[in-house]
Amino acid sequence: MAKDVAVIVGVGSGLSAALARACAQRDMTVVLAARNIGKLSELAEETEGRLISCDALDRRQVDALFHVVGEIAVPSLVIYNASYRTRGSIVELDPVEVERSVAVTALGGFHVAQAAARQMLPLGRGSIFFTGASASVKGYALSAPFAMGKFALRGLAQSMARELAPKGLHVAHFVIDGGISRGPDDPRSGRGADGLLEPAAIAETYLHVHAQPRSAWTWEVELRPWVESF
Repeated sequence: MAKDVAVIVGVGSGLSAALARACAQRDMTVVLAARNIGKLSELAEETEGRLISCDALDRRQVDALFHVVGEIAVPSLVIYNASYRTRGSIVELDPVEVERSVAVTALGGFHVAQAAARQMLPLGRGSIFFTGASASVKGYALSAPFAMGKFALRGLAQSMARELAPKGLHVAHFVIDGGISRGPDDPRSGRGADGLLEPAAIAETYLHVHAQPRSAWTWEVELRPWVESF
């Protein structure tokens, strides 16, 4: 029997790496996609994952990614974890950087989600997940570009959930409302016990949502440390 396939787009060393490990632990075939895959060889070896270079802003590369994935199997889980952030005063922001921030965070999510949905819809099953942030629901000072992208990504997820849930596809958006731990040497560890979100704990929630019975699906989850104000 063929394994379920999980595709993670925007893989790095934090949450996406934890997601890859969680999927591998559930005996899923893992596809790791990122614009720069040079630093992902150890993760690929650990998870027995397949590395594919993919810039989510390039539709041809996204289509090529899902062509390769489709040769393995129609994915059961696709996670869009890529984003780009630029900060600054609204009167000083570089429009080029603003455009890239919105494009990587939101437009790339559209490209990946559309390609995933086209493969999943004929089978009437599959999960498409988006990683959001505090900025998905709160626009912070000096961070307008990130909020623009994350608000757009949340809108995409909500619209897709309403359209595709009746067709068997589970679309969900995860608001990561707090800092994600970078390990025991994280300089922010002074926030106290569990003051940062542990990547592995977040990943477990993603996989729990993926396993939800369709009679009780959720389209959005908020995750934050117990000491985080909101």
